[in-house]
Amino acid sequence: MKHYHVAAGILRDTAGRILITERLCDGPFNGLWEFPGGKIAVGEEPGAALKRELAEELGIEVKSSAPFMDLHHEYPDRVVNLEFFLVTDWLGEPRGMESQGIRWVSSSELDAAELLPADKPVVEALRGL
Repeated sequence: MKHYHVAAGILRDTAGRILITERLCDGPFNGLWEFPGGKIAVGEEPGAALKRELAEELGIEVKSSAPFMDLHHEYPDRVVNLEFFLVTDWLGEPRGMESQGIRWVSSSELDAAELLPADKPVVEALRGL
């Protein structure tokens, strides 16, 4: 079974809305939404991976972030360890650099059914902020 180590960012705008991005892939999760981020390379620090991934996916430069939550999720064909960060300061306007959709939603509008299964526990945690 494949194992992945992932860094994901939770961005909130000045209105308190949270950024989610559309997942574009050939697999079963195509069209679902997720918190932006990606795989941590071997030997790479999670914070550095977060900065790299958000620059590639959203075209932003992360200036400040803090660890928020770590999750372990087992899919039928893979195991994913996710490190979520609250991104509190960035340069640039987030946009879909890989042609993926992006949406800003309030924490009450976050619909766990639209998100990747591994991201669902974050929804409740964000509602508590």
